Amino acid sequence: MGRPAVAIHWSHSTVTRRLRWRALGVHGATVWLTGISGSGKSSIAKHMESDLVNSGIPAYVLDGDNLRHGVNGDLGFSRKDRGENARRAAEIAKLLADAGLVVVVALISPYAEDRAQARRLHEEVELPFVEVHVSAPQAVCEARDPKGLYAQARAGTIGEFTTVSDPYEVPARPDLVVGTDEGTVEDAAHAVLDGLRARLEQGAPPSA
Repeated sequence: MGRPAVAIHWSHSTVTRRLRWRALGVHGATVWLTGISGSGKSSIAKHMESDLVNSGIPAYVLDGDNLRHGVNGDLGFSRKDRGENARRAAEIAKLLADAGLVVVVALISPYAEDRAQARRLHEEVELPFVEVHVSAPQAVCEARDPKGLYAQARAGTIGEFTTVSDPYEVPARPDLVVGTDEGTVEDAAHAVLDGLRARLEQGAPPSA
């Protein structure tokens, strides 16, 4: 989806990111959890959000299903709509991260191009972005089938379903891979949080 034809310009705040983060005592970032349905993305995201908030760090989960109830409610599951779904999620995450939140995006986001665009949106404005592949064998995810979606897709009731009638492009170089077929969701969430902390420690200070 392109920009409007009229001339538009970004309105810069009189408060810089550095000042905002310093005043709030925070450091914004986006953690992008990608994986097939049933891999555990939403469960990991919820545990991360709880752990962060309980430790005094503002955090917010952007869950794919929740976004489709509102801001992405007009989108279907075609290749084009999936791309727009990821783009909108990335734009929202970027704004929230700039405000100082740790944003945890739980989105299948099956296409590498869309995930790369989400990363670019953050890197262009010097915001930390951590791509996490939540990995679990297809058979394990289908056995879990928490929403009954695989069964419906196999029966032909649902079309354009990732790994059944649509592809999932496994991340080639994610920042982190966590498996959920062994161990607990809590263990996976802690591994992601450790990876996030390491990324923030290595990162440059926020732009002035």
